[in-house]
Amino acid sequence: MSDATTAPSTSPVPLVPAPDGDARRKTRVAVLFGGRSGEHAVSAATAAGVLRAIDRDRYEVVPVGITREGRWVLAEDDPERWQIADGRLPEVTDGSGAEVVLSLARGERTLRVLEPGQVPAVLGAVDVVFPVLHGPFGEDGTVQGLLELADVHYVGAGVLASAVGMDKHFMKLVLAGQGLAVGPYTVIRPADWERDRAACVDAVRALGLPLFVKPARAGSSLGITRVDDLADLEAALEAAREHDPKVIVEAGIDGREIECAVLGGRGGAAPRASLPGEIVVDHDSHTFYDFEAKYLDEAHVDLRCPADLPEALIEEIRDVAVRTFEAVGAEGLSRVDVFVTPDERVVVNEINTMPGFTPFSMYPRMWEASGITYPELVDELVQLALERPTGLR
Repeated sequence: MSDATTAPSTSPVPLVPAPDGDARRKTRVAVLFGGRSGEHAVSAATAAGVLRAIDRDRYEVVPVGITREGRWVLAEDDPERWQIADGRLPEVTDGSGAEVVLSLARGERTLRVLEPGQVPAVLGAVDVVFPVLHGPFGEDGTVQGLLELADVHYVGAGVLASAVGMDKHFMKLVLAGQGLAVGPYTVIRPADWERDRAACVDAVRALGLPLFVKPARAGSSLGITRVDDLADLEAALEAAREHDPKVIVEAGIDGREIECAVLGGRGGAAPRASLPGEIVVDHDSHTFYDFEAKYLDEAHVDLRCPADLPEALIEEIRDVAVRTFEAVGAEGLSRVDVFVTPDERVVVNEINTMPGFTPFSMYPRMWEASGITYPELVDELVQLALERPTGLR
């Protein structure tokens, strides 16, 4: 896969950039990553890919990391620093850089740098934010709402679509309401579990085996357990609750796991879908596509793109992906995951409104197979964000 030919500088971002009114100024893009969720390291790895690929001739890049405590800091512009390598998970810490704040005054869009004992320094206006945040407190509409308040253009889905896409319970309700096929499931809310665990187990038992127990509002396969024996159910539920007090339990579906990337249309054009890809896991090493298989053990995972499927079925998957994207009101980018059953039914598993975006992730790989390189994809997403108005639309 092609990377940008211009290597990024790892020196600190200058505190006195070109004036914001200067017509010669490059478009300033803040790449926002890290965050408070369990997907902190995955977000940093996604940022590494974007920092490496973005066109430095067109864009001035300001990397902004969010610590696990929620502090925004001016981060190193160094892809190597933020990628997952040799099992090392990158982390944004207080020592990663000076603290930064974003003005919430309408039309200002200004980043300021805070140094202890110093007057806040104006870094300059931000034209667009690329929030490569995964999980709660980033992908779930919270940061999107902040950026709307700040009147800043940003890449990806808006507040509602982000929130619906993050919560697998409400996601399934919306998709089913739009006539899309979803698999059988049940939801265990915190009060349900505390009030009557036996009733919760009875509701799950009706789904049959195997089961997949998941945090309702988490991603990257964190806290997910495959259950083949109901004796293991309670432990699986507790493992999921470590990430989210609300849990969703899905019936296992006999079928191939297929993914499809969607890219929001420009200039009023309809969103378009990539060729689909397929994840094939070595089940001797992993019972399903878990966190380790995704990010730490690629040797036992085969990512096939395009997927080996009949042409008519490929077109149906692409149509379902676009319908799913539109059902939740997504914008910019999303990855739609489906199952294809032995009788060739297409069942939607989920939509991910900020999918993994490293050069080796399925989303960019599917677009690469469809004729759009990784740097071109980054550029189109930034342009989509710039074209889209903030506020109600």
